[in-house]
Amino acid sequence: MSEFRIHHDVNELLSLLHVRGGDGAEGYIDLLQKHRTPYVTTTVSAHSAKTLQFLQQNAKERSESSANTTSTTTTSFSLPQTSTKISMQELDELRKKLGNVTASSNPAEVTRKMLRDKHNKKNPTQPNPVFPNWVYDRPALLGDFITSPTPAGDPAVAVGTLPLPTQEQALVEDLLFVLIGVDGRDITAQPVLGRQNRSFIVDSTLDMSIKELVNRILPVASYYSTITRFIEEKSSFEYGQVNHALTAAMRTLMKEYLILVTQLEHLQRQGLLSLQKLWFYIQPTMRTMEILASIASSVDKGECMGGSTLSLLHDRTFNYTGDSQAQELCLYLTKAASVPYFEILEKWIYRGIIKDPYSEFMVEEHELQKEKIQEDYNDKYWDQRYTIVQHRIPSFLQKMADKILSTGKYLNVVRECGRDVTCPDAKEVLYTLKERAYVEQIEKAYNYASKVLLDFLMEEKELVSRLRSIKHYFLMDKGDFFVHFMDLTEEELKKPVDDIVPPRLEALLELALRMSTANTDPFKDDLKIDLMPHDVITQLLRVLAIETKQEKAIINADSTDAALSGLEAFSFDYIVKWPLSLIINRKALTRYQMLFRHMFYCKHVERLLCNVWISNKDFKEYALHLAKWFAAAFALRQRMLNFVQNIQYYMMFEVMEPTWHVMENNLKTASNIDDVLCHHTSFLDNCLKDCMLTNPELLRIFSKLMSICVMFTNCMQRFTQSMRLERLSLEQGGIDGPPAQSEHAEEAEKKRLATKLLAEHADTIQSDAGFEATISKFDSNFSMLLLDLLDKLSIYSTNDCEHSMISIIYRLDFNGFYTERLERMAVERSQKAAA
Repeated sequence: MSEFRIHHDVNELLSLLHVRGGDGAEGYIDLLQKHRTPYVTTTVSAHSAKTLQFLQQNAKERSESSANTTSTTTTSFSLPQTSTKISMQELDELRKKLGNVTASSNPAEVTRKMLRDKHNKKNPTQPNPVFPNWVYDRPALLGDFITSPTPAGDPAVAVGTLPLPTQEQALVEDLLFVLIGVDGRDITAQPVLGRQNRSFIVDSTLDMSIKELVNRILPVASYYSTITRFIEEKSSFEYGQVNHALTAAMRTLMKEYLILVTQLEHLQRQGLLSLQKLWFYIQPTMRTMEILASIASSVDKGECMGGSTLSLLHDRTFNYTGDSQAQELCLYLTKAASVPYFEILEKWIYRGIIKDPYSEFMVEEHELQKEKIQEDYNDKYWDQRYTIVQHRIPSFLQKMADKILSTGKYLNVVRECGRDVTCPDAKEVLYTLKERAYVEQIEKAYNYASKVLLDFLMEEKELVSRLRSIKHYFLMDKGDFFVHFMDLTEEELKKPVDDIVPPRLEALLELALRMSTANTDPFKDDLKIDLMPHDVITQLLRVLAIETKQEKAIINADSTDAALSGLEAFSFDYIVKWPLSLIINRKALTRYQMLFRHMFYCKHVERLLCNVWISNKDFKEYALHLAKWFAAAFALRQRMLNFVQNIQYYMMFEVMEPTWHVMENNLKTASNIDDVLCHHTSFLDNCLKDCMLTNPELLRIFSKLMSICVMFTNCMQRFTQSMRLERLSLEQGGIDGPPAQSEHAEEAEKKRLATKLLAEHADTIQSDAGFEATISKFDSNFSMLLLDLLDKLSIYSTNDCEHSMISIIYRLDFNGFYTERLERMAVERSQKAAA
């Protein structure tokens, strides 16, 4: 409705009802605009047209009747005959609609609706109970002033014209009414809007001395009005149990206050109460009422609930340290208000249960499934199932908030495993100014919960044994098992990943487990085969590129990757059940998998180089001049083998084993499950970092070195295979069958000639295929990348204080072979930096 339309309709209503004086149309228009809400148009749309039509028709009839009448001096007017214009049923319906509009324009009702909708959205199965509408529709039930829309008529005799004793007695009677929320004859309450304090109008004709005393006493009535409105509003279900307890304590104090007013009325009826005596008797109560009204206003203004209400009361209690009476009053209110909060706290820290129907407690529960821990890498069940809501923490529990959260979480985990737990030291927690009292209770509950869960995981669920079992397989602790397994699966893993039959791999894994020392592991049946969609380098680079500029580029590049072989995609997986999945979750297993795949590939490259070493033994039979051609290849193969073996030794014996022993010792001294989680995560992070898996630059160089080693072994194996085929053809050219006694000398000669021919043929192959140039290229590429790796390691070990990486340099450059070139590279780098 536009502002012009409101002006028009209000003026028309005032003219129809013959309303004169007062604030006029402007006052009503301002009031309507302040209380106008979006609900108005939708609520009364059904009858707005009919109402306006009735008003217009009635105005027309009244104008016609006024033209026909001659008497204009009468002050009385007759209401229009509405019975012929609108039925009673329609009138009741319209009244109901307008009542709903009035209710919707009430700020308290809007707040209640907002809180109710918020709760029902969070807990759809447990809606809040609601008071019936008549509780809010009947203002006489509130115990506060009922302000009439029209001012009362002027008294027949002004009180100021009466004698002073009479004035005093009249004002004492008026004050006794005003003090309990009822308007007097000469003292009337003003309407309040929102959170305003109540003000009063006192008859202006009163004697000044009496008026001064009355104005001193009236603040008590204003405090009473504020407290009463606060009690009635906060007693609604939507405001929570803490506010309910606070209003109940205030209601008890208000009962004492009403008893005082009743006693004063008794004295007044006996003629023993003067205005001075009333002022004297009311003074001790004034301070109490002022504090209560101040607390009510602060809670109302801050829209406090639960922990925030307790924080406000606690702060007020400490602020009144110098005023013993005020502090005692605030302490009483705080103790009363904290009872429901501490009941929720006790259930949480003693049993791990949250029963918080009005969302007041500092710990909030979220609906998360614990089964996702085994599936989702980013699942944060332990961190997000229960969280702390900062504004709900009472200030006196701020320091203990983390321990309160952990205590309930520990007990909750044990409860979800089907065991009922109750703290043996459970005592009632009571609010006191000496925080040590309830701090000790929380400490005891925390220590008990920590011990229960830790013992449950360590002893009943055998956490350390589980971690050792994972170490056997993912960190390649069982050497004979891996040799046997790689021998069994070598042919299968050479195939493309799409051609591999997983059940066959599972069967070979089972065979390797049963035929090795791993057979003694009680948890070996939880080990499974997993074929990953990416090779280990891609997986690591994807993880390292998360939330970086390179993330999209790496993800887009993955789609163009060539088909993986079984060796590149192969990994182990491990079945972990609740509650061990809190520690060995999917994120931890993924880290184990990355370490395993890195080491498994290194072991595969080592086996390839060893196979080349075995095949090279055949060349001892050939002529010396041929061995010179292959000297470079033999030396390169040895350097590669030395590199791969030293890298493996470093990762297994200088990184994983020492770090594992540190973690194992830390687990023995861990006092709670959070310490266990921290030590386990720290172990995995340190292993990944020291194995160069968290540095993309080092990872790329290492990946290229491994690729060169694999290509070199493939080249050598192709050459060896061609040599064997040639030798086989030369041997088949001889006489079949076993030689006779007389033919041994002749056979030896034939063999010598065959070897000579094979050597010459090999020399021809080498010269024709550019074998020497190929080996030289492999050598230069390998040396360049190895120097680059050593150089980068020296930089990181110096700049980032990664001293463990120095061990790689010492092991790979054990005889100073690369020292001179590394020093030259360092000098060049420093010159570039200076320039």
